[in-house]
Amino acid sequence: MKLLTFIEGNVVRPGVLHDYRVIDLAAAGLPVDETGDLMRIVRGGDAMLERVREAIDSSTRRDFDIDDVKVIAPLFNPSKIIAVGLNYIDHCEEAKLPVPKEPVLFTKWSNSITGPYDDLSWPESVTREVDYEVELGVVIGRRGRNISEKDALDYVCGYTVVNDVSARDLQFANAKQWDRGKSLDTFCPWGPYIVTRDEIKNPHDLEVCTVLNGREMQKSNTSKLVFNINQIIAYASQGTTLMPGDLIPTGTPFGVGFSRTPPVFLRHGDVCECSVEKVGKIINKVNLE
Repeated sequence: MKLLTFIEGNVVRPGVLHDYRVIDLAAAGLPVDETGDLMRIVRGGDAMLERVREAIDSSTRRDFDIDDVKVIAPLFNPSKIIAVGLNYIDHCEEAKLPVPKEPVLFTKWSNSITGPYDDLSWPESVTREVDYEVELGVVIGRRGRNISEKDALDYVCGYTVVNDVSARDLQFANAKQWDRGKSLDTFCPWGPYIVTRDEIKNPHDLEVCTVLNGREMQKSNTSKLVFNINQIIAYASQGTTLMPGDLIPTGTPFGVGFSRTPPVFLRHGDVCECSVEKVGKIINKVNLE
């Protein structure tokens, strides 16, 4: 299933996409908190997903054409965004850094979350070297701590597309502010869906791609991850409780802008498309402040 959050009639609602129709899960009686996003659905686990399937099959469902609603970020305020750096060998090589011996984790602050089709924007007084990074995102579906690699995928709700937008001049200069450089407002566009794990038979064989202004910049496959999803979840959960809705971008491959000659940074008017096979595509235009 493709779970999503949408706006219709100025109201935020959780939904599910079926045959190009967005089914209103709030109207189907599924629980919704004040944000209107998918958090209550994700927290409900497999039992709640079964109720979503029943809503799809309901003869009295309320639905909309996908083109008639605004699709926004699936979740607004996950308890954590745990990102993984240097997780493709070719990206380590282009960054001139060694392949890590264990997952390199950092955080993106929740204020960076924006919609899959919303504008990217930042003050040029803060940064002028903003880069793109396509990533397969993992959304946690169950609370867990000290999770084993063998059981890790059982804790996944689904998969999504993330652009780990990065201000390289903040990330690399002086104090090496990775978290700040990756957490300015709008620096975590994601969605458009959470594709439930039952629909992705092998998350370790998905093509990932970035297209900037019609030019292909990144193209790789999740089979090339240094640390796979099982390893990432197990490592991140050692001593730290993962919560439903936590978002884990799993790393980006070769082709980022800062390593090119000359460097390619995002500029006003650029259109950046990030896609993951079988999961979806996000499209964001740069509109500087």
